[in-house]
Formats: sequence, C-alpha cells, structure tokens
Amino acid sequence: MTTTSHPFYLDCDTGIDDALALAYLLAAPTADVVGIGSVSGNVSAAVGARNTLDLLQLAGHTHIPVALGAHHPLAGQFGGGAPWVHGDNGIGGVQLTTASAGLASESAAEMLVRLAHAYPGTLRVLAIGPLTNIAEALRLEPDLPALVDSVTIMGGAALAPGNISPVAEANIHNDPEAAALVLAAGWDVMLVPLDVTMASVLEEPHRQALLASSAPVPQALGEMLGYYFRFYEGIFGRPCSAMHDPLAAALAVGAVQAAVAPVVRAAVDTSDGPGRGQTVCDLRGLYAGYPPVKGARCRVVLALEEDFAPHLVETLLGFFEGTTAGLASAGSAA
Repeated sequence: MTTTSHPFYLDCDTGIDDALALAYLLAAPTADVVGIGSVSGNVSAAVGARNTLDLLQLAGHTHIPVALGAHHPLAGQFGGGAPWVHGDNGIGGVQLTTASAGLASESAAEMLVRLAHAYPGTLRVLAIGPLTNIAEALRLEPDLPALVDSVTIMGGAALAPGNISPVAEANIHNDPEAAALVLAAGWDVMLVPLDVTMASVLEEPHRQALLASSAPVPQALGEMLGYYFRFYEGIFGRPCSAMHDPLAAALAVGAVQAAVAPVVRAAVDTSDGPGRGQTVCDLRGLYAGYPPVKGARCRVVLALEEDFAPHLVETLLGFFEGTTAGLASAGSAA
C-alpha cells in the first residue's frame, strides 16, 4: 500500500514538547516537512530557531529550511518565555551540537506564503506556538486560506482551565490579537486545546524507553523530558508530562483519531480584563450531541479514541532506531 505524504509547514517556539512534535513529524510517513518558522513563546524566536536547527542536524534533516519569525506579539512585548517549564535554553538544559546550517533569508511569514503558493491546495499548517507568524502571513497574503489544505493549532482551553491564567492557554494568551485573526480567517481549523492535551500524559516508563534508545534523537528527547517532568510533577503529583505539541502533530497527520471533536464557532478574548487570551468555543450543542452549526469552521478536539503515549514512543523509537541501523549498515557496506 502506498502512503501519501503531505507537505507541512511547522510554526513553533521550540521548547521541549515542540522538540517532541518536530521529531514526530520527521518520523511520520505521511508528513513531508518543507519549512519551519520560529516564533517567541516558550523561548525567544531566535533561541527557538537555534534549537530547531540543532535538532534537525541531530536528526539528519539539515535540508529543511528554518526561518526566523516574530520576536514580539502583534500587541505588546515578548514576555521572556517560560524557563521554569522548558529550561533557560528551552530544551531542558540539554546541550546539542550547534548546527552548521544557517537561517533562511526570508521571514517565517514570508516562508509560509511562499510555500502556500508552491504547494497550492496541499500545504498543511501546524502551529504549536503563538500565532503571530500565521497572522502576519495572512496580512501578507489575504488569499492564504484558499491556498492551504488545513490548519492545526495547539492552543486554547475550551472547557478545561487555562495554564497561564484561569481561562487562557499559553499559546493563545501570548498573542491574543494574532489568534483572533487566525480563527476569524476563512479556513477550517482544528484546535487541539488543553482539554485533550492535559488528558494525554507521558509517564516515566515512556521517558526511560526513550533514554534507553540506541539513537541520539530519542536519547536527547528523554533527557529533555527530565526537566519537563519535574515541572509537571507540581501539577500532576508525579513525574510525568502533558503532551501538547506532539499530540497536535499526530492529529494533523491523521495518525490518531478524535473521539469527540465538534465543529463550532470560536473566538478569542482580546480585552485587557481577566478573560484576556481565553478561547471562547461555543459548545452549547453539547446537550444535543453537537448538531451541525451553520458557518462554524473550528473543529475542537475534546477527547481521543485511545491513549496517545504508546503510539508516540513507538513511532519515535521505530523511526529513529531504524534510521540509525540503516546508516550503520550502509557504513559497514562501504
């Protein structure tokens, strides 16, 4: 059976779960990552771009271009990131070899627009950081919604509490104005909020399996997760972590399925009050089994069909250990 591969543009603020998502996309047979943009969120856009380049070199994918994106949100200033969650360098203090590849000459927004024209109707957008670059791309190319195949966003909290305020999730809260523009654009969006990502947990045995790998990428991810687990121990009461960004990646490539994912109207609170950054999803159809809503374009994933963690670990180990074995065999044959 032939596997169809789709071109992907990844927009990220490469912290620890972004690193997992990037590795997962590289391993997914249905994803062809054709460009990556960085944005300030977990870390600054510049640090995120450096982490991305270094991870791509570790994975042997230096051909994928990386573009520097927005440092500041559309309104206000970058807040400095979340070193208590991701470490000072964004990847849990793990030191990677500095990549020889440099940044693309274009901005992240320019890259997205160029790729949308290069892959009209087939490019899939996966945004796992604040949505500044996506909003800027919409300003550069108003026809962008007609050019891309799909948009998947890790962000928001529909019924669950927020993680940066009582109601707001970090990616949306870090640039509410951009998120409001993106959700209001004329395209179909799949939103992967805290409702499902906080219910999808990576446990210590999963981390140990990555650490025990013979391949450098899973090993590095296992080391990074040690820092992430310590943060989440204060939330879950045990060493583990939510799987925000890799889950969004798996849903974007269609490798995991949603059990509950109504298509609803969604907006973002851009006020300066306590609701700033809240993703307001109209879920009033709950009591009638979520009937179709005219004009609704936001599919909100609220529950999965099965546990995601085993699939994530098996995919990463299967791909990267297979790649390592293949390279070793080739070297021996030479």
